[in-house]
Amino acid sequence: MTQPKVIGVVTTGGDAPGMNAAIRAVTRVAHSKGCQVVGFERGWEGLIMNNFRRLTPRSVGGIIQLGGTILHTARCPEFKTAEGIQKAAKALKEHDVCGLVVIGGDGSYRGAHELSKVSNTQMVGLPATIDNDVYGTDETIGFDTAVNTAVVEIDKIRDTAMSHERIFIVEVMGRQRGFLAATVGVTVGAEIILVPENQCNLSTVVETLKDNARKGKRAGIVVAAEGCGRVSELAKEIEEKTGSEVRITILGYVQRGGSPTARSRLLASLFAEKAVDLIVQGKGNRAVGLQNGAVTSIPLEESCSNSKPIDVSLLQLNDMLAI
Repeated sequence: MTQPKVIGVVTTGGDAPGMNAAIRAVTRVAHSKGCQVVGFERGWEGLIMNNFRRLTPRSVGGIIQLGGTILHTARCPEFKTAEGIQKAAKALKEHDVCGLVVIGGDGSYRGAHELSKVSNTQMVGLPATIDNDVYGTDETIGFDTAVNTAVVEIDKIRDTAMSHERIFIVEVMGRQRGFLAATVGVTVGAEIILVPENQCNLSTVVETLKDNARKGKRAGIVVAAEGCGRVSELAKEIEEKTGSEVRITILGYVQRGGSPTARSRLLASLFAEKAVDLIVQGKGNRAVGLQNGAVTSIPLEESCSNSKPIDVSLLQLNDMLAI
């Protein structure tokens, strides 16, 4: 009798809303195709330490609405070493894992690609990060949830900004990329959006706020990605050069948690189905994604080797809308 295929699943890097929905979907789709599922705990550390749990359709019940990840995630410096990668490959071989679904962002993909070089296990990446910066997909699991979380909070902040005629600088997550800031900025009607991809020109920011005041706009929202620099220094400069009161709100990790939106749950389910299908068909070392409305995949190495460009048209649109 033929042994059922074993599919592994791991969540690595920063958590994102919808990871649990992806774990659930991978498990149930795999079981529907006669496969077994092994979940490795605490990211790459779980593979190195061989910490795992068997996942069944029943064990993943009631998690689709939960934020975070039931498999947990952790930093693992050892995985960056050749010895650590060899240990991870050994664990995959021990469990006879034919395919490993790696749920995470671009850093997770790079780890999976390195692991694929020393393991016969097929790697399939599922993009899950609120940064939305994974090459090969228009949208990542968790991005929509993070955007909606930020929008809810900034809408409340604008009430106070309008009441007190103040300028608020709201820092959203994004150390290196500004996808979240750009989308949030447009959808909250921000006067200014600052992203790491464009160097912050203080004189332009100040002149824009002065021009707004001349037009009668005495309150304003500046959405800044955290990678743009210290917002406290920016606030001080704006106050000194415009005479306006400036307040700062840093949204922080609230954007990474919470119940995933319907959109994030849907993407998690669609991506998981695609990942399992690829493994069952023997088509590994792929990165699943959404392109022009269709769920597809590209070579994992291609995703790791390229940087996703930010949609500059969003920033241009915001300039038109903020007049």
